[in-house]
Amino acid sequence: MCAHVLVAEDDEKQAELIRRSLLAEGHTATVVHDGAAALDAARRLRPDLVVLDLMLPVIDGFGVCRVLRGGEDPDIPVVMLTARAAEDDVLLGLELGADDYMTKPYSPRELMARIRTVLRRSGRGVSVRDDDPVVRAAGIGVDPVRHEVRCDGKPVECTPAEFQILLAMAGEPNRVFSRRQLLQCTRGFDRASTERAVDVHIMNLRRKIEADPRRPVRLVTVFGVGYKLTGGRP
Repeated sequence: MCAHVLVAEDDEKQAELIRRSLLAEGHTATVVHDGAAALDAARRLRPDLVVLDLMLPVIDGFGVCRVLRGGEDPDIPVVMLTARAAEDDVLLGLELGADDYMTKPYSPRELMARIRTVLRRSGRGVSVRDDDPVVRAAGIGVDPVRHEVRCDGKPVECTPAEFQILLAMAGEPNRVFSRRQLLQCTRGFDRASTERAVDVHIMNLRRKIEADPRRPVRLVTVFGVGYKLTGGRP
């Protein structure tokens, strides 16, 4: 099961750990650090699942969950994270509609298992064979387990940052990613990266996957917005 997961966690280290774990599972992830940003991202991106920290700034997890349940996609699965193990907090989260919860500290492996269960139960995401984790789009295959990329069947050498960008884009072909969203994909792999550096990653990827990098047909620019990986072969 491959899904787009929205991670709302104000602890940047925890958020990065969750993001890496999701990518290793073959999912794509968007990370935000406060409740207002979580609601904005949920409205714009329509994720398959939300990992929601209870103690968010601006709007706490209870408030975010309450708004999500009354919004345009009230059935969106929510896995709540809380450092508050008090029974009343857990019950309130479940009453507001959280599908599952985990108390900090938690095991990332257990969190991924909980996410798999909730996705399977909800029917969200895209099913893939258990023995075939490869994400495919535009003649490109990205294997998050073996950390391999192939283009039209031929191996492609990618830097860690390039790999994460391709993995995210192949997971949602034809979705337009902003530079900021692609920059989030490189966090932890390219510490010096900036939004402008994303353009360099895209340029280098085009050299590797396009027949004519000056006239890209797979990894294309959407002017004024960002980039997208087209869903079909050139």
